[in-house]
Amino acid sequence: MLSASALLCYRNRMDKKSHYRVIILGSGAAGLTAAIYAARANLKPLVIEGSQPGGQLTITTDVENYPGFPKGIMGPDLMEEFKKQAVRFGTEMLFGEVTSVNLKQRPFEVTIGKESYPCDALIIATGATAKLLGIESEMKLMGHGVSACATCDGFFFKDKELVVVGGGDTAIEEATFLTKFATKVAIVHRRDKLRASKIMQDRAEKNSKISFVWDTVVEEVYGDPKAGGVTGVRFKNVKTGKTEDFKCDGLFIAIGHEPNSKLFVGQLELNPSGYILTRDGTKTNIPGVFASGDVQDHVYRQAITAAGTGCMAAIDAERFLEGAAS
Repeated sequence: MLSASALLCYRNRMDKKSHYRVIILGSGAAGLTAAIYAARANLKPLVIEGSQPGGQLTITTDVENYPGFPKGIMGPDLMEEFKKQAVRFGTEMLFGEVTSVNLKQRPFEVTIGKESYPCDALIIATGATAKLLGIESEMKLMGHGVSACATCDGFFFKDKELVVVGGGDTAIEEATFLTKFATKVAIVHRRDKLRASKIMQDRAEKNSKISFVWDTVVEEVYGDPKAGGVTGVRFKNVKTGKTEDFKCDGLFIAIGHEPNSKLFVGQLELNPSGYILTRDGTKTNIPGVFASGDVQDHVYRQAITAAGTGCMAAIDAERFLEGAAS
């Protein structure tokens, strides 16, 4: 038997409209908040869920820093609550991955496979993807001692020993933040010097809790997601090839994020890292196209800030449509 969400997606495919006032790309905190506000404004939005429905929070276990949940909530459960609220107000949900977007015509055209969906306003909330190490054990232990967000998960590692992978400002910021909770933080970098700014390097070097492991990569993560999570990692020296097991309680990967903005290259203004540039709130360089969440935010990258910009995008879209109609 199909689940309620699957039935909803199936029904939407059967009842496809010829035109939408607002289409929202992405179903994380930004996209679903935009949907709630747009639906309450009677815009009858369509949310295209993307390849990872629910966004990055679906690979997070406990979320304890989202307001309104004093006892915490599982990431997937939080996204399910967002989705229920959006659907309650009339949002249509469609599971699928967008293959192309045409912003050079009006109405805009969003394509999934062979199906096209025209709209008057488009809200992009496609998020960003954390760059990972690409090893199987990393994914198995993601959310169980492996994390790509110190701000999100650092609190769970009080009095623990941690490893941070990376050599840029992000890695140093993450490591420094983690020293508020952990007893020791080892920064592992594949080169013999950091890429981080001098002020960040000085800050880390002066922190007694931080140590450095040079010319090294993490080759394996040890542990069991059902029995306490991460217990250690295997280091490999890139110059000598020597491997070494290193005991730790958690692994934080800080080698950057990649915004999910490839569909918009050549159509929207992006910064050198690929994040969508916005101005006056969530407006892009094309009137009627708005961006929210991690696809345009390379600074905060939190569920609460993504939700905030999702709200802004919906309000901006509503005002745009009101202006276009007058």
